Amino acid sequence: MKIKEVIVVEGKDDTAAIRRAVDADTIETNGAAVGADVIERIKLAKERRGVIIFTDPDFPGEKIRRTIAEQVPGCKHAFLPREAAKAKNGKGIGVEHASPDEIRQALANVYEEASDWKEEITFAELIEAGLIGGAMARQRRQRLGEELKIGYANGRQFHKRLQVFRISRDAFYAALARVMQEEADDV
Repeated sequence: MKIKEVIVVEGKDDTAAIRRAVDADTIETNGAAVGADVIERIKLAKERRGVIIFTDPDFPGEKIRRTIAEQVPGCKHAFLPREAAKAKNGKGIGVEHASPDEIRQALANVYEEASDWKEEITFAELIEAGLIGGAMARQRRQRLGEELKIGYANGRQFHKRLQVFRISRDAFYAALARVMQEEADDV
């Protein structure tokens, strides 16, 4: 599987994992403090080939994703579920721990940012759905993020991702129904 866009990852181990899964070029940020030189390379790559941001599903990875998205608008995004990114020994989380199949699946479900998308799901609806506030909110957002292929995020970021990645009302409620059914089945 050849990827046309340049994939932005955090480090060398992520690049190695990507290359085990697909034929692609990468840019490594080498940490959460994304330097001006790295941003310039990402801008050039976006202009010439397009960019997919593929960071770890943790706080530093999300910080890197936001930094790049703010400075280089219009990038595509790939998300890996936390479970797929866990190290076999349980110590660490990252793209480098994912199997080639999981990486290919994440890259097959890439989202493109949209700034002209109208809000379809309100913040109030997220509260009503038990995705913000309450005992199960975090777990529900995590499962829903996996279902929608947009990754885990806190309540405010989750709401923004629904808009940025153009998640339709139908897709949202269908995924939410699956998550709620799983919860009911577990009881």
